[in-house]
Amino acid sequence: MRGSVFRRCACRDPQTGKQYGQSCPKLTQRRHGTWGMRQELPPTADGERRTFRRSGYASATEAQADLDGVRALLAVPDTDDVDGRQRMGDLLERVASNREPLPDLEETRRKFRSGQSLTARITVGEWLDTWIAGRKIRRNTLDRYGRDIRLHLKPHIGDVRLDRLRVSHLSEMFNAIVERNIEIEEANALRRAALDELKALKGRDRRRAARAAIAEMPPFRRTVGPTTRRHIRATLRAALNDAITQELITFNPAAHVELDPVRRPKALVWTDERVARWRATGERPSPVMVWTPEQTGAFLDFIADDELYALFHLIALRGLRRGEACGLRPEDLDLKGGTVTVATQLVEISGEIEESEPKSDAGNRIVALDAGSLKVTKRHIKRQQKAREKASAAWVESGRLFTRPTGAWVEPDWLSDYFDRLVRRSGLPPIRLHDLRHGAATIALAAGTEMKVVQEMLGHSSISLTSDTYTSVLPELAREAAEAAARLVPRQRSKRPAGLTSGSQHPSPSTSNNGKDRKTSKNQQVKRFS
Repeated sequence: MRGSVFRRCACRDPQTGKQYGQSCPKLTQRRHGTWGMRQELPPTADGERRTFRRSGYASATEAQADLDGVRALLAVPDTDDVDGRQRMGDLLERVASNREPLPDLEETRRKFRSGQSLTARITVGEWLDTWIAGRKIRRNTLDRYGRDIRLHLKPHIGDVRLDRLRVSHLSEMFNAIVERNIEIEEANALRRAALDELKALKGRDRRRAARAAIAEMPPFRRTVGPTTRRHIRATLRAALNDAITQELITFNPAAHVELDPVRRPKALVWTDERVARWRATGERPSPVMVWTPEQTGAFLDFIADDELYALFHLIALRGLRRGEACGLRPEDLDLKGGTVTVATQLVEISGEIEESEPKSDAGNRIVALDAGSLKVTKRHIKRQQKAREKASAAWVESGRLFTRPTGAWVEPDWLSDYFDRLVRRSGLPPIRLHDLRHGAATIALAAGTEMKVVQEMLGHSSISLTSDTYTSVLPELAREAAEAAARLVPRQRSKRPAGLTSGSQHPSPSTSNNGKDRKTSKNQQVKRFS
């Protein structure tokens, strides 16, 4: 198709008032006028002719460079590809009318070959919606992806063009989240201070005014912590990886943005000193605390008559997750073989409780039961049967081993709240329900169980996760290890003479004898003169 580079100006003929265009006599001067280019484009679907025109170039070289760029784009479709040539013509027509820069040749070629629209400008938000709609994954994972997209990604970068997303956009997003955290913490502190002040106020009118002021304050809100920020980045990275697979983009900025490292809280044991400190101040030494075997036993003794005692017993001694314990079915229990099979769990998805597969392939496992756990479970089954007979037609057949008094499912969140209430009533130092799982791993290791066996009991995919996260050293074991290490170092058993300090030398035998001789000689002289 025809195309050319030309030179023209805006001078007008004084007689007609029309522009000279390319016939201006001053165009022979080097700096007069500007350069332009034109290129014929493929006709529209209706057969209408169209041309790409652009002017304002300072030199013929610049105009020729853009003309070559247009021709390179027109050469992307094959000569017999009528539809492809028309699509390329639509792209260049839009670029010309909007005075946009010429699109990148390689990016355009990639879009053309993958069948993507050459004129559409997909944004990050549009792509995220398309991406999550086509995901075939577990519902709880899909729900987490949806929250990340809805609450964080689309509000911050949803309007950015997908092909123009850069690391700087993501850095700005995460910086904005951190700044928002500061605002939330300040608002929470103000509300907490107002509530504390309300407790000390006297007088109905003053208390009413204080309550009204508190009602105008923002409610308590949770900040977006380091772990959640990493989840947000992981969601975006997965979506952009799929965009690369579909040749929408060539670079994944989410793989290169830096975030603050996540420091997992150290699990600590409730020693006597820590318990005393907690009773005096109310402060917990760590978000993750573990009971000693004696404290675990005291709790189980305290709730021995509770209808869910067997459930807490299995979590405390065999390390089941709360969702796994709630999801156990009667057929998962093998009383003869002394095992329980973890094949399902109950999870909360979008406010609804649903049955789901275990957290990972390693979570689908068989857990051995000790004689005490078997006895406790058998007693629970008999107790549940009596409750079923008593409820009669009101009993809900949920198909679960552990149920509410009506036979309904035990919801995981309700179970955590119920556990917290039991702990407060027991007077023991506080731990979370999940910390019972930490304690089960710690107790198993204290009993001499190999780390690999503990890993399989907990259903972890890697042994490093078990050793790094779910085990704490009991004080008595730590002292035992210290004594064992000290016994390996040989020491001299003789006692050091009194009065000698480190670095002093023992008196030699010769020195000691000379002192005795001098004392004997002095005594003889005294006798001679008396």
